[in-house]
Amino acid sequence: MRTTLKSILRLQRLSILAVLATVLTATVGCATQGESGSPANVETGDSSRAALKVASTVSPITSLAENIGGDRIRLTGIVPEGTNSHTFEPAPSVAAILAEADLFIANGLFLEEPTIRMAEANQKEGAVHLILGPKTITEEEWVFDFSFPQDEGHPNPHLWTAPHLALRYAQHIRDELVRLDADNAAYYEENFDALAASINDLDRRVMAATETIPPVNRKLLTYHDSFPYFGPRYGFEIIGAIQPSDFTEPSAREVASLIDQVRESEVPAIFGSEVFPSPVMQQIAREGGAEFVDELRDDDLPGGPGDPEHTYMGLILEDVRIIVNALEGDPSPLEGYDPGHVFEGESGAVYPQ
Repeated sequence: MRTTLKSILRLQRLSILAVLATVLTATVGCATQGESGSPANVETGDSSRAALKVASTVSPITSLAENIGGDRIRLTGIVPEGTNSHTFEPAPSVAAILAEADLFIANGLFLEEPTIRMAEANQKEGAVHLILGPKTITEEEWVFDFSFPQDEGHPNPHLWTAPHLALRYAQHIRDELVRLDADNAAYYEENFDALAASINDLDRRVMAATETIPPVNRKLLTYHDSFPYFGPRYGFEIIGAIQPSDFTEPSAREVASLIDQVRESEVPAIFGSEVFPSPVMQQIAREGGAEFVDELRDDDLPGGPGDPEHTYMGLILEDVRIIVNALEGDPSPLEGYDPGHVFEGESGAVYPQ
């Protein structure tokens, strides 16, 4: 009888220990899971929620979001660098990325229509779509030109080539990140303040460098109409673009007209694009008596992901250096500017190539 009672008591103790172990395991499991069973966000130190998932379109916008979100967001770009974002059709696999995004950021103004349509068709409940262009300028401020004629109703969407407008983009991105992820609001605000200081410094340097260009040379003829908001900011006259609105090569009549325009303006250089190669520009430059410089970019960041210059600021810095040199100005005000990220650490942002 005594042996039996001792065995019973031992079994009871083992049962109590098993229950305690189960409770302890469940408690530890809860501490490493976020709400709805999602993994804790190790980077932010916030065990209650996973990192905000952000998808963006063109690389300058991705760079602005990266510099504000830093290592507190999971950021994926959609439009590959070096791609014509006007005509880019995302692969069906991109739908899965867009379906998981808490925040989708696009330029708008008819730039990335196929990608925006896919994002709208696949967005999850509660996802936010931030379309920057219409929030940054009014319809009265829209610019129409050779590649974007008014009769088609689509304005030139390249607002970001003007740093003061890119800074407004950044403000909208900051506001949305703060609203969606209040726990990291101070981090986003700090990064935005650093980004604003960097962009304002860049704007001052661009102003100083472009002012060294002889006034008679402050004219831009480019392949793609990418600088309509940049030009007025820094005193340039936009004298034309080579690429028509349907993205084909210009007609023989249009080429002849552009050659005459280059001759009359006596501009020392005209500018091609790395994204839009155009042999006809060499003919226009040669017959118009100008140098042909085919290195400008509008949404293809310099270098590759991870390089110090692979940022929005690096893009503007490189374009302005090319323009100032070609138009016989002095680029020295740009020297010493750091185009690198404004936050510490690695973001892990994905830039499709």
